[in-house]
Amino acid sequence: MAAPFSLMAQETSAIDTGDTAWILVSTALVLFMNIPGLALFYAGLVRGKNVLSVLMHCFVLTATMTILWLVCGYSLAFSTSGMEANTTNMNSFIGGLDLAMLKGIDGSTTEGTIPKLLHFAFQMTFFIITPALMVGAFVERMKFSAVLWFTALWNIIVYIPICHMVWGGAGGWFADMGVQDFAGGIVVHITAGVGALVTCIVLGPRTGYPAKPMMPHNLPMTVTGAAMLWVGWFGFNGGSALGANGDAASALVVTQISAAVATLVWMFIEWFKHGRPSMLGAATGAIAGLAAITPASGTVGPVGALAIGTMSGFICWWASTVIKKKFGYDDSLDVFGVHGVGGFVGTIMLGVFMAPVFGGVGGEDFSMGKQLGVQLFAGLLTAAYAGIASYVILLVVKAMVGLRVDETEENMGLDTTYHGEEAYNE
Repeated sequence: MAAPFSLMAQETSAIDTGDTAWILVSTALVLFMNIPGLALFYAGLVRGKNVLSVLMHCFVLTATMTILWLVCGYSLAFSTSGMEANTTNMNSFIGGLDLAMLKGIDGSTTEGTIPKLLHFAFQMTFFIITPALMVGAFVERMKFSAVLWFTALWNIIVYIPICHMVWGGAGGWFADMGVQDFAGGIVVHITAGVGALVTCIVLGPRTGYPAKPMMPHNLPMTVTGAAMLWVGWFGFNGGSALGANGDAASALVVTQISAAVATLVWMFIEWFKHGRPSMLGAATGAIAGLAAITPASGTVGPVGALAIGTMSGFICWWASTVIKKKFGYDDSLDVFGVHGVGGFVGTIMLGVFMAPVFGGVGGEDFSMGKQLGVQLFAGLLTAAYAGIASYVILLVVKAMVGLRVDETEENMGLDTTYHGEEAYNE
């Protein structure tokens, strides 16, 4: 590992400057989604006494997951050593450690038409934002040490194997089945949504929930964060083409369409039910549309984007209001209702709208029934695995450091009790 990188570089193809430039921008955009985008979106939704704790979660997770990705994450997710297409073995589920600490990789080593270092960085931003999404489900009541332990273990045990099976290349279990997940409906949104649901149930509701009002303390902050997420999503989905090409352009266009129609659907539902449209509802609808189109952004056309955005706007609203109220769990910022449900909607419905008749990329031999089957299988299996693994990890972390802050700390707010700071001084 101490040997000069240049001695071990494995150049496989020429670097394309246009592709490289676009993925450089996309990497910055996806990082921008987490800090400051997601951080502000979540921070505005909590009470003022906890705003810094949420910002702290997103900021420190960015640092923690960067180091974890370097040490072993990238290698376990994307090492292709021992992998062969249509051959099932241990490497079909997780990679090896031959790329740990970027061993054998330098600026001339390539991944397709971009530097492999850039592929490392782009995928790193997904590794960062996925556990950060879960933060919204357990804000205002989870110990900071527990957040760090849980998310680190969760990324290794849940995110990395699913990422490897879907995106690790030929030989990955899901990839060999023909599962489609262009930018992370399965890898990011289903895993994070289900993990968030399990976590908030294990922790229990915030003190006073649901009888006590817990209104967002700063909606302009939330809307600013939502707008940053919307813009950053062009890098999330468009960058997943790994090139400056027609696939990237198509992904960008359908991303915009889905977000726009989901915004309007959520807004009109609230307008009809409550007599007035809310800014929070419109912003939440946009995120639902963005999450839902993510897995399908490389395979569907405008018609598919309109349909998926419409469905996600309604179904995610229903999951975040009716279902949450019925079962009484405190998914504080609707991570499961928006990301988990939205990601599942897009993952399944791409099996329909991938068909050429709807403007999708499926070829002449495309089978809607077969594609729906593999999408449903992968989505449900991922949800089950993420749920069980998240529960076991929570039990381990509880035994190590405990999970929940005590009632006095919760009532005072985590900003002062855990970080010794206040966001707003009178």
